Amino acid sequence: MKNDFVTIPISDIYLDESIYPRENIDHKRINVFVENLRDNFKFDPIEVQAFPGQKGKYRILDGAHRWSAFKKAGQVEIKAHIMVLNQIDPLLYAAKMAIGPRQLTETETKNTARRAYKNNSRLTAVEIGKAIGRSRQTVDKYIADLRAARLLSLDLKIFHLNQLGIPQERIAKRLDIPQKTLSNHSAKMPELAFWLNGDLSKGFTVPQVAQKHGWPEPLVWSQALKGKDDLSRFSSLYWDLRPWDVWDFKADKRFGDENPEQIPAQVIAHILYFFSSQNDLVFDPMAGSGVCADTCLALNRRCWSFDMNDRPEIRPEIEPYYWDLEGGWEDMPILSAREKPELIIWEPPWFEKNAQGVPEKNISKLSKKDYLQFLETSLLFLKKQFKKNTKLAFINRDYRDYYDCPAYKEDPKKAIFFIDYCKILKQTGWNVTYTILVPLSSEPFEGERGEYMQGKGILSTTGRYVMMAV
Repeated sequence: MKNDFVTIPISDIYLDESIYPRENIDHKRINVFVENLRDNFKFDPIEVQAFPGQKGKYRILDGAHRWSAFKKAGQVEIKAHIMVLNQIDPLLYAAKMAIGPRQLTETETKNTARRAYKNNSRLTAVEIGKAIGRSRQTVDKYIADLRAARLLSLDLKIFHLNQLGIPQERIAKRLDIPQKTLSNHSAKMPELAFWLNGDLSKGFTVPQVAQKHGWPEPLVWSQALKGKDDLSRFSSLYWDLRPWDVWDFKADKRFGDENPEQIPAQVIAHILYFFSSQNDLVFDPMAGSGVCADTCLALNRRCWSFDMNDRPEIRPEIEPYYWDLEGGWEDMPILSAREKPELIIWEPPWFEKNAQGVPEKNISKLSKKDYLQFLETSLLFLKKQFKKNTKLAFINRDYRDYYDCPAYKEDPKKAIFFIDYCKILKQTGWNVTYTILVPLSSEPFEGERGEYMQGKGILSTTGRYVMMAV
């Protein structure tokens, strides 16, 4: 509904191309409006909407040419209705209001329909058609390829989550679809795998098949290695298996999003091999770049992953969850599941050394004292919630104040050491069974940085541990 018009500074109003239905501005029309203004012609107020995320700013819904003319004529203010659209798509509203002398062209109408559907795939052809003045059949033709691509993308997401053993009700909630829709798509899963496995059987490599079908490579590995035991999977992945307590590996770019500090997939694979069995449920409470979930796909483990950064399009398998620093984690989705995990793989973020650029109320912002207190509280919580024989792979490292401090000047009160983690694990009821070294790369300390550290007597650390506990 329109409210009474208000006067808004021209400088506070913007033409947002993402909701503008026309291909370009008609400058001849603007010049005509400028002449009208000089002749004291009175224009109807334009329509604007509060600009999302920009306080005190507005974007145009209707009246782009009038606004442009006012600006060109040197006016500083313009009358406008501030619209509240609620659930109405602003692009479609703007298209519906394009009823001036120059209607939307066929190209503009088609592009508007396609843009609206891309923005909100829940819009029906009827809803789009009403806004742009076209029949349902015409809109269906406009968006047929987009709808097919969306359905295929949804099929793939469902297949992905299903391969990781995520329950149907969780999949429906994560993808925001009704259970009936999920059931309809689930029926297509065998067909999806059939075409992919056909290419694998013809000798195409996993990367080739992933590229051809648009699948994540770890998901293709889950199919290529189907039915194989763990040793065969390691061999197929060109991973060597190290039956000793030093796992020194570099990151495998096939698994996890690119991140200079990500845990190597081979480390996760070794944890899975030695401390779980195929089809076991693994819990990854702080998933980060997704290495754990990807590796679970390759080694046929089910995996539930949570992280505070929600990336539903590229990482649908990682559910959003924020570890409130004050506790109160009873709402954690996995707690209400019928089945509890056999293995927890937890690599918490660094404490205050990694604070720059991190949002407030993040673990990485905590002081040493608060960081250790958070670990104690959360480890105790996990111990109480899961099975007595649930195993924990706790991955962390020593933290020292070495960045610009010579070794002989370091203050041990500012550091966190391996022994601190051991104390916390013991206090919270976890019994450490293995300590495995999984060193960080020394590359950051080479070159100019290395020479600087040598000259200043700075002693860095590449030490990192996997502490297995039960």
